[in-house]
Parts: sequence; structure tokens; C-alpha cells
Amino acid sequence: MVSFESDVRPLFRPDDAESMSWAFDLASYEDVKENAEAIYERLADGSMPCDEPWPDEHVQVFRDWMDAGMPP
Repeated sequence: MVSFESDVRPLFRPDDAESMSWAFDLASYEDVKENAEAIYERLADGSMPCDEPWPDEHVQVFRDWMDAGMPP
């Protein structure tokens, strides 16, 4: 099963967390869970992270985490 700590959180680099800190804390399970749909939309459309889009498989890991009920 996909989880935040082992699968999702490691996908966010320190630069990603810093550049998005104005909107949400990508290192915080609660903050990412609360904003998951908005984060997913940005990941899927390539507007996040700011330097280059995630590979499709990383976006799918995030979606799978959401679909699994966003376990910690």
C-alpha cells in the first residue's frame, strides 16, 4: 500500500517545499492531505514543481495515495 511517509513525501525535494511554502507545507502529512486535490491538479498539469514537471509515474504515485485514502 502506498503511504505518505514512504512513497509521497520522498518525491518532494527541499526546493519544492521551499517554493510552495506560501501555499502549503509539503513536508507535513496533514497539510498535504488537506490540500491533496489542489496539489494533484498542479502535479498533473505540470505547473508544480516549478522547475520541471514530475514524471507520469510520480504523479500516479500521488494519485494512488489519494485513491487509497491518503494513509500516513
